[in-house]
Amino acid sequence: MEDVPVDLVRLAARDGGRAARLLRHVRDAMLAGERPPVSPRPEIGASWERMTRLAVRPDRQGEAVAVERAELEHRRRSTALGRAMPTVAEALTDLADTSSQMVAVTDEEGAVLWRSGDASVMRRAEGIRLVDGAVWAEHATGTNAIGTALAEGRPVRVHAAEHYVGALGEWTCAAAPVRDPRDGRLLGTIDVSGPARGFHPSALPLVTSVARLAESELRERHRQSVERLRSVAAPLLYRMRGRALVVDPHGWTAAVTGIAPVDRIVLPKSFGAGRTWHATLGMCTVEPLPGGWLVRVEGGEPDGRPAAGRAVLDVSGPGRPSLLVSGPAGSWRQELTPRHAELLYVLAVHRSGRSAAQLAADVFGDPTRAVTVRAEMSRVRRQLSGVLDHRPYRFREEVEVEVVAPANPADLLPLSQAPAVAGARRDCLAP
Repeated sequence: MEDVPVDLVRLAARDGGRAARLLRHVRDAMLAGERPPVSPRPEIGASWERMTRLAVRPDRQGEAVAVERAELEHRRRSTALGRAMPTVAEALTDLADTSSQMVAVTDEEGAVLWRSGDASVMRRAEGIRLVDGAVWAEHATGTNAIGTALAEGRPVRVHAAEHYVGALGEWTCAAAPVRDPRDGRLLGTIDVSGPARGFHPSALPLVTSVARLAESELRERHRQSVERLRSVAAPLLYRMRGRALVVDPHGWTAAVTGIAPVDRIVLPKSFGAGRTWHATLGMCTVEPLPGGWLVRVEGGEPDGRPAAGRAVLDVSGPGRPSLLVSGPAGSWRQELTPRHAELLYVLAVHRSGRSAAQLAADVFGDPTRAVTVRAEMSRVRRQLSGVLDHRPYRFREEVEVEVVAPANPADLLPLSQAPAVAGARRDCLAP
């Protein structure tokens, strides 16, 4: 077997027949537990392993997980992606119409919210259930660009027989995740799909660029909303005595008085009008404003940082990982993305801290991806204000940290391919 994976999409551009035959041999061998003629691409091999663990049937025919029509309409109305749809449509629809492809936009669970493109391809897509409301997460549809991009948290291309489910072997797709710039939360994906023979390798960088364009559109809209809130907040705070701040519904600060400025505070899900404890600020009185909240601070540390406390990283169950932060002012829980759970797990194990390059090696197996790590750590530090320090990245020294691990070490972040996490699973299982 060749150890270096072959880029079969580029091979297909030169010799489609050879690429198709080789890829079928690779898939057949992997499914039979035999040695394939060449290694699959790393992201495809990792996805196939997940499909085996999830017991997805490679021979499934036409089954589909779908949301009800009323639920689909609710998701369309409530997703922030809807505000970026004009930008996405303008950037991709012409491409889809002229290149025999179709565009699909999904939510964070892989449910198709909108689709458009070449009419004949749209009709063919009905045969594989790539339709409005269908769920294309990996657990529902096997290895595919939408589901695998959601699982990996990065742009993915899946070509022909790289699909785990054989019925999808005549298709190729490229998808990129879109994140909410306000909190880093995964919003969904933008996908381009079509017949494998007509698919071009440039589709992946193109769809990635459109995803970044959508995020830029959402970021600008958020900036404008904070500016509008600031115009309301400024005269209010000018007349006030004491400490106060005005934040938007996501905790982003529009204005402050009497305390050091912070970019964002984490708001608990139960946050609302009235007197309430906030783990960072202490006792507060909260009043609604158009587009946000006025928070009058009655207690807490003058610098806006929480007193020494405790952080419990819960990676014990099949649900979403979380971090519970507690201190004298109360407690709050933050749900974590898979990537943030990996980063915090590494920092919980290495209390002395890790550099960006070390974290890149821990999470990606590549110390040169320090820029990506810095971007992710910037997001997680905004979400966990007062809990983490940097240079190096670490939990603050006065914060007691506990990791709640699963009963079976093999279940530690089971979908994670991070070297540090995979190594911890191996070490725990070693005799």
